[in-house]
Amino acid sequence: MRPPIVSIDGVTKRFGETAAVDQVSIDIQANEFFALLGPSGCGKTTLLRMLAGFETPNEGRILIDGDDMTRVPPNRRPVNMVFQSYAVFPHMTVEANVAYGLKVEGIGGAELRRRVDEALAMVRLENFRARKPDQLSGGQRQRVALARALIKRPKVLLLDEPLSALDKKLREQMQLELVRLQHEVGITFVMVTHDQEEALSMANRIAVMDHGRVLQIADPRTLYEHPTHRFVAEFIGTVNSLDVEVRSVDGPHARIRHPLLGEITVERAAPDVERGVVVARPEKLRLDFSAPPVDGEILLDAVVEQIAYYGDLSFVFVRCPDGTALQISRYNVNRQDKGDPAAGSLCRVGIHPDDLLLVGTG
Repeated sequence: MRPPIVSIDGVTKRFGETAAVDQVSIDIQANEFFALLGPSGCGKTTLLRMLAGFETPNEGRILIDGDDMTRVPPNRRPVNMVFQSYAVFPHMTVEANVAYGLKVEGIGGAELRRRVDEALAMVRLENFRARKPDQLSGGQRQRVALARALIKRPKVLLLDEPLSALDKKLREQMQLELVRLQHEVGITFVMVTHDQEEALSMANRIAVMDHGRVLQIADPRTLYEHPTHRFVAEFIGTVNSLDVEVRSVDGPHARIRHPLLGEITVERAAPDVERGVVVARPEKLRLDFSAPPVDGEILLDAVVEQIAYYGDLSFVFVRCPDGTALQISRYNVNRQDKGDPAAGSLCRVGIHPDDLLLVGTG
C-alpha cells in the first residue's frame, strides 16, 4: 500500500485548559473521500483548520504527502479549502472568481484561460462565466467555490460543512455532484460535517469524533452495522439500546442476559468490548400481530404508543410491559397498504439475536 497522502500523528490542540482535539491520529489515503463526523464542539472543524494551517497543534505532527506541514503557513501548503459560506467575491464574475488564485500567483495569458475553461467545465458552469454571484443559485455559488479551489490543483481539498447552506433537495443533488467531481479529478477530499446521512452517502471512510477524540474510523457500512461504541451507534442513524448483564465472552461473541430477551449469545463489536449495551437498528426489528416467531427470533409483547409517518417509511414507537421503549421502522412499499397500527394497539416485536450487537460505553 502506498504511504498516506495525509498523516495526522498524535495531534492535540488546546484552547486554554480545554483540549479541542485530543491525541488524534488518522491516516488518509490518496484519492480518498474522507469525512470527519461529529456533533458541534467535537473538534472536527479545529482538526480541519490545523490541516489548512489556520491553527497550529500544541502536540503532534501533520504530514502531507510525506512532508511535515505542522509549522508551514497556509499559503505554502498543497491544500485548498472550501468554506461553509463559499466566500466568493460578490463584485467579480464567475470567471474572475475562478481565475483569482492563479492571477495572484502570476499566471496569465493562454495558460490562465485554459485552466479556467477546464475548471468551469469540471463544475459544469461554462455557460455562467459572465454572471455575478447574486445571479446564481446556492448550488451554483458552491460550484464556483469548488472550481476556484480545484483550479490550483491541490493535493488535498478541504471542505468545511460545504452543503449546510443548501435546502434539502439541492443538498441531495450536490452530494452526488461532489462524489462525481471527486472521482473525476482524483484529488483527496477531506470533509467536515455533522450530517450523518451526508457522510454515509459520500465518504469512502468516516472518522466519528466526540469531545476531541476519534471513537471509530471505518467505511460507512461498517460504522452503521458494526459500531464499536454506544455513541457511534446512536450518532450514526437511529438505534435501540438495551442495558444488559454480560455473563461471559468467547471470541467474537458474548453471553448476555436481559429481563426481556432472557440469556442469549450475541456478537461483540470489538475484542475489547467485555461489557456495555446491546444495540439493534429499528429496521432489524419486526412488528407483528399474529404470526409465530421466525427463524429463532424472540417475540416481545408491546403496546403501540406513537407513529411517525415520513412517506416512504414510518417509525413505530412501542413500549413493553417492563417499561422498555423500542422503535421499529416500517417501509411503506405498497400504495394499497392499510396504514400504520393505531396508538394503543397490542403488538409483538420480533428480534433475532443475530441482529443484536454488544458495544462499549467507555
